[in-house]
Amino acid sequence: MASTTTPTPARTSLTEHTVTVAADPAVVYGLIADVSAWPQVFTPTVHVEVLGEAPPGGGEQHLRIWAIANEQVRTWTSRRVLDPAARTISFRQTVSAHPVASMGGEWRVEPLEDGTSRVVLLHDYRAVDDDPAAEELIGQAVDRNSRAELTALKNAAEQGPAREELHLTFHDSLTVAGAAGDVYGFLDRADLWPERLPHVARLDLTEDEKGIQGVDMDTRSPDGSLHNTTSVRVCFEERHTIVYKQLKVPVAMSSHTGRWTVEPQDDGTVKATSWHTVTLDPEGVRTALGPGATLAEARALVRKALGTNSSTTLRHAKNYAEDRA
Repeated sequence: MASTTTPTPARTSLTEHTVTVAADPAVVYGLIADVSAWPQVFTPTVHVEVLGEAPPGGGEQHLRIWAIANEQVRTWTSRRVLDPAARTISFRQTVSAHPVASMGGEWRVEPLEDGTSRVVLLHDYRAVDDDPAAEELIGQAVDRNSRAELTALKNAAEQGPAREELHLTFHDSLTVAGAAGDVYGFLDRADLWPERLPHVARLDLTEDEKGIQGVDMDTRSPDGSLHNTTSVRVCFEERHTIVYKQLKVPVAMSSHTGRWTVEPQDDGTVKATSWHTVTLDPEGVRTALGPGATLAEARALVRKALGTNSSTTLRHAKNYAEDRA
């Protein structure tokens, strides 16, 4: 992987990062174009929402992105233009996160003679008030995230058809005869989970910015062993929705994202749902379960483990909301 940074006289910095991927250019471009998969593919990305498309499903998108930069979750909105024929995607932030004054760039997927791909990721950026210290911090974040994104893109694209078997999404739901706000409140106050949930032994929650939470949690397995995970959560109180991404995942996984939703129903009840999306790590599966373990066995174990804990949380949220009702 290669990278360069070039300061310009106007204090706009230009960077270029490249990587060669042993996969068809169409496959590589498709992974970059599909923003719904970014939290699973790109390590720094926590959550992405499409705010608008013109035309629907077409070549221009307005996005809001939550991502980790310099160990903090930042959010911004961007406009991007997709050109599938040229395999380029240009982007420009429309509302940036301090200390970024402006940022944009382009993805380019170039075919190589042997059928593989060369990916070029360009950035240009300026700091607020052209502050050199802020510019250096931005440059560090751009370099770190660009390297992480290109490495993750390479790994995902080179999985080929096996990627589908490594990927699973599932959910558990229940009906609550209580208020949506009470169910959401139970899920939002994760700092109280150790006293409310039997499988949570310890949980440290930080919320430096309202609605963006850091969670460091120890969960207790049926055999009594403790497992530590760290996550970031983005909470949408007005929608009664929480999305999260695990930053520290069990050895059998390469990524794990999730979502809690609380939806009012026509009969006055609410439906509370826990969603999980997991990408397995083949080498990690063999390490955790033994050299003869199959992906099907790993999928079943992950489904059971995650589903059991989230279903337990939903049941306690249901009891809490119905008691208040």
